[in-house]
Formats: sequence, C-alpha cells, structure tokens
Amino acid sequence: MNWFLDLVTNPFLITGVSSWAIAQILKVIIHSAVNRKLDLGRLFGDGGMPSGHSATVCSVAVLAALVYGTGSFSFALAAILALVVCHDATGVRRETGKQAVLLNEMIKIVFVDTDRTPEEKLKELVGHTPLQVTVGALLGALNAAVMYVVLF
Repeated sequence: MNWFLDLVTNPFLITGVSSWAIAQILKVIIHSAVNRKLDLGRLFGDGGMPSGHSATVCSVAVLAALVYGTGSFSFALAAILALVVCHDATGVRRETGKQAVLLNEMIKIVFVDTDRTPEEKLKELVGHTPLQVTVGALLGALNAAVMYVVLF
C-alpha cells in the first residue's frame, strides 16, 4: 500500500491536479457569468477560459524549477511537455474547433437539419485562444508557487 500513499502525497501530482481543478472551476464561473446560465458540463469540458491543460502542465514545470532548479532533467522534461501542450492548445486543437463550427453550420444549411441533438453535433470547444492559454499558464505558475510554500 506504500505505492498508493506515495501517489496521493506526491507534491507534483497534487500541484498539477489542483491547478487543473482550480482552472476548471474558474471556467464554470466565467462561462456562467458570460452566458448567464450555469453549465456544470464545463467542469470537465475542453476549451474556454482559462486553459486547464496549460494550468496543469505549467504548474508542474514551475514546481520542478523551484524544487530541482532550472538546470535539472525534471524541469527540462516538464518544461518541454508544457510547451508542447500549450502550443497544441492554440494550434491544432483550436483549428479543430474552428472547423467543427463551420462543419456544424454547413450540415445545418445543407440538410436543413434543426433537430440534431447536441451529442450529434461536432464538438466546437476543443482549443484555446492565446489569452486563455496564457491565463491558464499564469494560474498554474501561481498555484505552483503557493504549493511550494505549503508542501516544501
């Protein structure tokens, strides 16, 4: 059972998961304020403000820098992963979302299909704007700094 205790007390895992949770809760609040409607589905949804993916990976990278230093293998690995995830969120995933919007609209026009359920439509919120990624990254960095003080 030591492996389970090691897992749930791992400060890097705790920091990454808590950064994701904070970002997702903020996403629900911001989405609800903008749309004037509570949508708890946003809690586990992709896209939107702030980026939970960016918050997660950037918090782990910043914590690795604080604990092991910027010259460490741990930081290098976490930083490269963070760069790839953040780049992907504003690149491929964002373009996928734009294409989904266009395809959903084309299907609606061509087939005059107004009875499609939300499950039948292509998912449109999959990527992020650069601002959403930046806010997520800053949120993750801030959480990492707080967790460093609390856990170390």
